[in-house]
Amino acid sequence: MYDPATERPEDATVCAFMFEYPNVPLAYPVTWVTAREAALLCAAEGARIGDAHEWEGAAAGALLEPDYPFHLGSPQAMRSWHNNHYANQSNVYSIGSWRSGVCATGSFKSGTCNGGSFSGCGSNTYPAGSFPQCHSPLGVFDIDGNAAEHMNLPLNESQMASRGSTELGVTEMKGSWFIWDSVRAHPHWARWRAPFWHGTRVMARGSHRNYHLGFRCFRDVR
Repeated sequence: MYDPATERPEDATVCAFMFEYPNVPLAYPVTWVTAREAALLCAAEGARIGDAHEWEGAAAGALLEPDYPFHLGSPQAMRSWHNNHYANQSNVYSIGSWRSGVCATGSFKSGTCNGGSFSGCGSNTYPAGSFPQCHSPLGVFDIDGNAAEHMNLPLNESQMASRGSTELGVTEMKGSWFIWDSVRAHPHWARWRAPFWHGTRVMARGSHRNYHLGFRCFRDVR
């Protein structure tokens, strides 16, 4: 990840995994995993969970600066500030403007889906990279569509994964929506931050898991 306007790929200091975990083309993304498990799995591979601004940079096509208004004091207030601040970007996705059928957003909930269990709902995902046009300007696939992805939303500077923290902040779910071509379930665009759904600290043992919620790792390269 780098700024194409002023940098070259070799200037990058962090890489986003090209595909959702396990980062294997045409493998189904791992879902039904907590944020804690996601962070530990990334660490086991010499990588880490990403901060929200890094995920958004992977979508936007340039590494973005952190924009966390820590002084606001709560995840809800920080998210509200962020979404209002970037309201003029509300039509921008990782693929540019929205085009139906380009990303993995043609799935559906099975008739047995009871609100979230894996056995009742399945995974509602496609193999990673099944939609070859669904990638960001930096070549990161399935940011829109397919699995939603765990991210870290730091509540202060000491909780930023991008600065080496292992304490981490609270859970942030990014990406997906697997039913977007048929049902506009909620606002969604590349920089939108979800409400504090099922919110916990990332490393809490009871952090949220869901049948269509996976993750993507990031790796520091310098």
